[in-house]
Amino acid sequence: MARETWATRAGFILAAVGSAVGLGNIWRFPFITGQYGGSSFLITYLAFVALIGFPAILVEFVIGRRTDRNPVGALRELGSGVWSSAGWLFVVTGFIILSYYSVVAGWFLRYTLIGITEGFTVADPAAADALYESVSTGLDTLLFHAMFMLLVVGIIAAGVRRGIELSVKVMVPAILVLLVGLAAYGFTLDGASAAYAYYLSPDFATIAANWTEILPAAAGQAFFTLSLGMGVMITYASYLGEDRNLAADAGIIAALDTLVAVLVGFVVFPVLFSIGIEPGAGGPRTIFVSLTAAFAGIPGGRILGVVFFGMVGIAALSSAISILEVLVSYLIDEVGVARVPASAALGAAVFLLGVPVTIDSIFLGLYDGLADGILLVLGSLLLALFVGWVIPDVGREELRKGIADGAGLDAVWIWAVRVPILIVVVVVLYLGVVDYVGFLTGDFAGWLAAR
Repeated sequence: MARETWATRAGFILAAVGSAVGLGNIWRFPFITGQYGGSSFLITYLAFVALIGFPAILVEFVIGRRTDRNPVGALRELGSGVWSSAGWLFVVTGFIILSYYSVVAGWFLRYTLIGITEGFTVADPAAADALYESVSTGLDTLLFHAMFMLLVVGIIAAGVRRGIELSVKVMVPAILVLLVGLAAYGFTLDGASAAYAYYLSPDFATIAANWTEILPAAAGQAFFTLSLGMGVMITYASYLGEDRNLAADAGIIAALDTLVAVLVGFVVFPVLFSIGIEPGAGGPRTIFVSLTAAFAGIPGGRILGVVFFGMVGIAALSSAISILEVLVSYLIDEVGVARVPASAALGAAVFLLGVPVTIDSIFLGLYDGLADGILLVLGSLLLALFVGWVIPDVGREELRKGIADGAGLDAVWIWAVRVPILIVVVVVLYLGVVDYVGFLTGDFAGWLAAR
């Protein structure tokens, strides 16, 4: 079976950006930024993207293009012993993430529909919270979870060029245009100046005092939004030709992804400040509860809400297809299953794993804390160890392909992968494990005791 490839460079870049630009940027980024001090978190996050995220993307790119395989097949081909089995971590991570990702994406579909049919009339935060409770769990939630997964399966079943590449060429530009328009609208709101001060004036004292919390949160956000640690970039790079400049492509992808995240802040925080809502106070509910109440109280809020929630739904779809493609590529490459049945079977399995999240939101914390706080970081750690210390010459050789003068770049890159990135990722992984154990012994243990 001939392996598919990208039709154009733009198609690959937009697909990778589409993978990165999703719920992590638009749903997760505002409430995480709010929880960890606004600008203090933002500057830490940007530092992680530049110093850790960019080199980490290149780690996945060189593995994928070198082998033309999915994460499992790629590490088995390049490694031996325990390394030949390490690729399974990425399949498991993607499986878990997509299971709850689809449920949350279904929430955005429902909120878009609510805006179209009823409008956003719940200006009272308590009423907005009640609306969120009705949307986030129950039979309707299960149905929208199923609808979203059907969309994802349909695109993946169509293939790399006719499915993924064609869809992202429409979705990603649409996301950028809508975000710029929404950010321009946010500039006109009464709370804009206070929001910009909160968002853009870093407080280094806050970072120094709370680094054990801000550091893992910023690292996890960087890995999540750049689609690192789950094998997406390995899989997408496996469809690349050897003449492509991986460093240039990685730089464009990281820059566009970061631009989207920053733009989201220019949309969300002015809206929240305009009616006096504390950023980050609602945690994962922030986008739904706080913004729904805000849309009910500002001019043109109904249209703004429909556009915003619809845009997030599009972004979620562009990311979800990349995660399912990792799983499907495994069945195609390693088992020989055709694309259509592989897409359908894995889509059904992901749907079933996500069912508990539609029953109780405690499972969202259970899944997200494991995947985002531990598995994504662990995956990036293993890849850095593998490329930096096990196959450094292979990595450097692959990076130089497509670069006119890449000798200096590959030397700096491999040093960064071998030393500073490893140190930072190990610290972040430790902090993430501690945080997740705290969740298991605290909130989740309390939930179980109440049953």
